[in-house]
Amino acid sequence: MDRFTLPLREALTRRLGQRIRPGFVAALGCLLALTQPALASPELERGELYLRFKSAFEAGDWASAEERAAALVRLIESSGKDSARELVNPLTNLGTVAFRRSNFDVAIEHYNRAIQLIDGERAGADSLLIRPLHGLGESLLAKGMAGEAVIHLKRAVDLSRNVDGLFNPAQIDIVDALIEAYVATGQLTDAEREHQYAFRIAETTFGKNDLRLLEPLDRYARWFESIGRYTTARGLHARAMQLAERQSADKPILGVAALRGLSRTWLLEGIYGPEVEPETPVREASEASGPFLSAAGAGRLNADGERALRFALEIVADSKPRDDRLYADTLVQFGDWYLISGSTQRAQANYLEAAKVLSAAGAGAERLLENPRLLVYRAPAASITRFKPDDPTQHTLHDIEFALDIGPDGKVIDAKVVSSTAPEATTRAALIAARKARYGPRVSGTEVVATTSVPLREKVWVKAAQAKN
Repeated sequence: MDRFTLPLREALTRRLGQRIRPGFVAALGCLLALTQPALASPELERGELYLRFKSAFEAGDWASAEERAAALVRLIESSGKDSARELVNPLTNLGTVAFRRSNFDVAIEHYNRAIQLIDGERAGADSLLIRPLHGLGESLLAKGMAGEAVIHLKRAVDLSRNVDGLFNPAQIDIVDALIEAYVATGQLTDAEREHQYAFRIAETTFGKNDLRLLEPLDRYARWFESIGRYTTARGLHARAMQLAERQSADKPILGVAALRGLSRTWLLEGIYGPEVEPETPVREASEASGPFLSAAGAGRLNADGERALRFALEIVADSKPRDDRLYADTLVQFGDWYLISGSTQRAQANYLEAAKVLSAAGAGAERLLENPRLLVYRAPAASITRFKPDDPTQHTLHDIEFALDIGPDGKVIDAKVVSSTAPEATTRAALIAARKARYGPRVSGTEVVATTSVPLREKVWVKAAQAKN
C-alpha cells in the first residue's frame, strides 16, 4: 500500500495561522514549531546558531544544518547549567537532519537521548516528548522495525491528545505514521480506528460542509478500498461528490477525485467481489484462474464505474487550463479498466495517449508509466493482510521476495522466488498467487513493452512449530 502524503495537514495547520509543508512532521514540523531562543545577551550566540540552522534546513542544505545543530548542542552542553530541557529541541533537530540524510541509526540515537533527558520528569505528560517520540517512531519505521515504531508513535499520539486536546490537528502526521506502522504489523483493526480518528479530526476542524473535507473523505475511502470494503468506500466517495456539487457547482473539477474513486470501487468489486471482509471464505488463486479471483459476485464490471470515469475524463478535458497530469492519470485509470475487462488494445491505446500527454508536459512527468503497476493481486491465505492469528506468539512472520516478468498485456510471464524464510509449502502457495497477479504494463516511448525482474514482496504468518521444521 502506498504511503500517502498529507495535503490535509497543510490545510489544517493553515486554519491555525501556521503554514507547515506536508510530510514528515518530525523532519520539519518539529523545527517550525520550536520557539526561537530568547535573544537576551547571554543567548545571542544560541539565537544566531538557531537562525543559521533554520535557514540551512529550509534550504535543504543538510550538511550545514547538521553542523549548526551540533554546534548548538555543544554550546548548551558547555554552559555549565542544568540544561536538560534546553537540549531536547536541539537534539530533536539533530535527529531530524540525520533522518533527512537517511542516517537512521544516528537519528535514533539523537531522538533517544532527547527522550531520556526528560522522560518521567512530569509523570510522562510532557509536551516536549511528542516530537522526539514521533521522530524515533518514524526512524524505526524507515528501518523496517514497525513493531517497535508502534510503541513510540502510539505514545506520541496519546501524549498529543492528552496535552493538546483529543482532536488537535497537530497530531495528523503522527497518526499517519502510526497507521503505516499498524498496517506493516498486520494490526488492521487498530489502523482502521486511527483512520476514523483522523477523519473526525478533519470534521471537527473544518465542519461537515467545508470543501477542505474532500481530501480527508478521499483518503478515508481509499483505506476502505485497500481492505476490501468497497460499498463503504463508495459511500464516502458519494458523500464527497455531493459536497463538491453542493459547495462548488461552478468548479466541477473538484468532483473528479470522487468520480474516479467511485469507478475504482466498481473495478475492485468486479475483481474481488462485494464488501470482502478478512474472514470471508474466498476461492484461492489457482494456476488456471483468471483476473477475477475471489468471491461470489465477482467477475463482471459494473457499467456505472465506466460512466463515472468517462464523466471525470470529460470534466478534466474541458477544464481551463487543463491539468495534464490529472488528465493522464485518468486516461491510465481508463486503461486499467479496459485491461481488466479484457479489452487489451483499448487499454494500450489509453496508456499510449497518457504517455504522449505526459511527455508533452515535460519535467519527467511520464514517470507514471515507466514501471509496471500492480492492479490485481490476491494474497495467499497466510499473508499478513489476510490471516489474523488468534495467538500471534504462536506464529512467526516470514518474508518472501519474487522477481516477476510482466508482458505488454500486464500478465505475469514468469515468476521466480528470489528469497524466502518461509517453509516450502507456504512459499509455493505464495508463488502461485504471484503468478496470477496482473499489472498495468510499462510504456517506453511509443510502445507498451514487457518488463523483467519486477519485485513483489509478501509477508506471511507461519506457525512456530512449522517454521522450525
